[in-house]
Formats: sequence, structure tokens, C-alpha cells
Amino acid sequence: MILVADGGSTKCDWLLLDDKGEMVLKTRTKGINPAVFKVDVLKARLRENEDLVKLIPKVHRVDFFGAGCGTESPRLQLLQILQEFFSEAEVNVDEDMTAAALSATNEPGIVCILGTGSNSCYFDGEKIHMEVQSLGYVLMDEASGNYFGKRLIRNYYYKTMPKELDLEFEKRYDLSADTIKRNLYREDNPNTYLASFAEFIFTAEERNGYFYKLISEGIKKFIESRVLCYKQAQNVPIHFIGSIAYFSEDIIRDVAKPYHLEIGNIIRRPIDGLIDHYKNNIIKAS
Repeated sequence: MILVADGGSTKCDWLLLDDKGEMVLKTRTKGINPAVFKVDVLKARLRENEDLVKLIPKVHRVDFFGAGCGTESPRLQLLQILQEFFSEAEVNVDEDMTAAALSATNEPGIVCILGTGSNSCYFDGEKIHMEVQSLGYVLMDEASGNYFGKRLIRNYYYKTMPKELDLEFEKRYDLSADTIKRNLYREDNPNTYLASFAEFIFTAEERNGYFYKLISEGIKKFIESRVLCYKQAQNVPIHFIGSIAYFSEDIIRDVAKPYHLEIGNIIRRPIDGLIDHYKNNIIKAS
């Protein structure tokens, strides 16, 4: 059996496929990002999932696609952790952009991730090509969950948030300066902490003018920085993966129009799209 994982900073989805490519089991752990979490945290998150522990003797191959795996050091670190955990299996670790591309299309296109973090690549139909190396949530990650979380907190403190939203924001979150600074500078995974505030936008009953402006500004920055950098942008579809993209589809299409971009598939969870890829390309070929 093949175990396929799509790992982010907030959560990690695991999918078990049988020899025919049919889904046997789907489970979820807390985020598995080797660039953010310490080794002992990653190991604990694997061990605490009973489904994964039971699968150890049954799985012959593990394909992990994850955030933080685009650079060699964290990728190799996670590879070692997974090899120790799934001791009977062949283990492969690749970056989350690869999973996003494979789940979105079989044809050339630009594939974008808008989730806790953000990223983009050009997919030629077989391999991904990165024009810009991601530097993470501090310097980049436009239009991601942590980007919008930062915007909300700043607007609250600068008093540029509409008064009625200001009051609602106070009710929902602990916005004391001490709490925010402790979570950002002393606690683990500050990117996930920031992204948690984005729920304020995407769980609202209505998309008001303030939220629309906030989202559209972020999408515009992302397109200008992470889509137009590809020379193929005007000639291939632009696909989006992730929860932020899924809940912002109307705004993505609106913002893309002046740039004459063709918006392709918008998928909430790449793990679902990977089923077809494995069934049609991996299982049949083996």
C-alpha cells in the first residue's frame, strides 16, 4: 500500500491507497513542517496518530509532500524522521508545490498555493520550475493566511479597522500586546498563529467592503510578485490551491482580469486531487 501525505504548518492530510489506487483510509495530524517545527515535535505528531502507528507494518511506500521541504536541510531531516517511523517502507519527501501541481493539472500551467503560507511555480506537465525562492512568512507569503493575519492585527492597532469590526475582533481574539508578542517571538510556529486570525475574514457572514479590499490587495500583490514573474503567465492557465484561494475565488477572478490572466482550477485540498494522479500515473505504471 502507498501512503501519500500533504503536509502544511497547520495540518497534514494522509491518504492510504491500495494496489488499485483506491482510497482505503484518510487521516489527519497536526502540521508537519520541518522548517518550522523541532524534531521532537514532528516525531510526537506522528506517534500520537493511532491510524499511522497501525499502518507501519502495512505500508511499502510513503510519499510526503510538504511545506518547508523545498530546501535540502529540512527535507533531509524530515526524510530521516519518516524513515525511522515507517521502518518497513520506501520513503520519498518532496515540496508541497509538487503536490499542488500534480493535483491541479496534467498540462503546463502556473500553480499557486494560498494557504497558511503562499508560493507559486511553473509546471511544464512533468516538473515544477520555481522562478522565485520563497523566504517564508516574515519576508514573503503574500495573500496567505499569515499575511492576512498580520494585516488584521496591524489595522486593529493602527485603528484603521471599521469600528463594528474592531469590536467583533476584540470579542473573538486575545489582542493584548503581551499575548501577541509572546506568540510571535517566544512560542513555536508564529506563522500558524498569525494565520489563525485570517479566519475572522473567511468565516464572516458577509464579504463587506473592508474585507473585499483587504483580500483584493493581497491577491494583487501575490499576482504581481509570484505570477507575473513567469514569462508563461499570459499563455497558460493559473491554478490555485489552498483554503485561502478556495474562499477567495470570486476576488481572484476579479483581480486577475486587468492582467489578462486565465484562471484555471481552484482546489481547496490538494490531497484529493492526488488520488487521480496516483491512480492514473503511479499505480498503473507499477
